[in-house]
Amino acid sequence: MFNYKCRGTCSTSIDLEIQDGIITFCRINDGCKGNTQGVAKLALGRPAEEVAATLEGIQCRGGTSCPDQLAQAIKAYHD
Repeated sequence: MFNYKCRGTCSTSIDLEIQDGIITFCRINDGCKGNTQGVAKLALGRPAEEVAATLEGIQCRGGTSCPDQLAQAIKAYHD
């Protein structure tokens, strides 16, 4: 399980699993519960690169957002 520490958002971290390029597990910890659960559920079963490209750059405050942090987590997972 990969754990990414969020920066600049109410969510504190993201737990992520990617197998063969597909997101198999995603949990965004803390933040706005309904929104973070919804984003995580929408990511499941989708290609990680597609999810990252879709969510990257979405802003809430401070130049980032929970969806943007998921995109950053996917990139960090691959690094």
